[in-house]
Amino acid sequence: MVDVSAKNVTRREAEASAFVEMSSEVLKALPRNPKGDPLEIARFAGISAAKRTAELIPMCHQLPLSFVDVTTRVCENGVKIHSRAITTAQTGVEMEALVAASVAALTVYDMCKALDKGMVIREVVLETKSGGKSGEYRRKRVPDLE
Repeated sequence: MVDVSAKNVTRREAEASAFVEMSSEVLKALPRNPKGDPLEIARFAGISAAKRTAELIPMCHQLPLSFVDVTTRVCENGVKIHSRAITTAQTGVEMEALVAASVAALTVYDMCKALDKGMVIREVVLETKSGGKSGEYRRKRVPDLE
């Protein structure tokens, strides 16, 4: 792990997103999933995963998370996932936000795979980050991927 002991404790925030591409048949079946509501379960899975990021990614610091949220939105060709993580610490929360979005996407896939194993998880990206020495970051939008 990198030594962050000399870094200042500051408020840090990160947002990430992912997209699960699926057929219209799978989208229509979301509310009737026998395992439960895939979108709500994905939300809980993403939040839980963010809290365990240091256990999943070997060189990540364990962070005291102040806030984690995951939201989902049904789109024409799939499900858009958005995550947000906040801490006051010596290092950033980018990985926590990315892990939350990734695990939420994997959960949607898991809950719907009986209907279609051809779903695609794509565009797992860091959207924004703030705080710390490197300051602000905002991903440049690519219109074709939105």
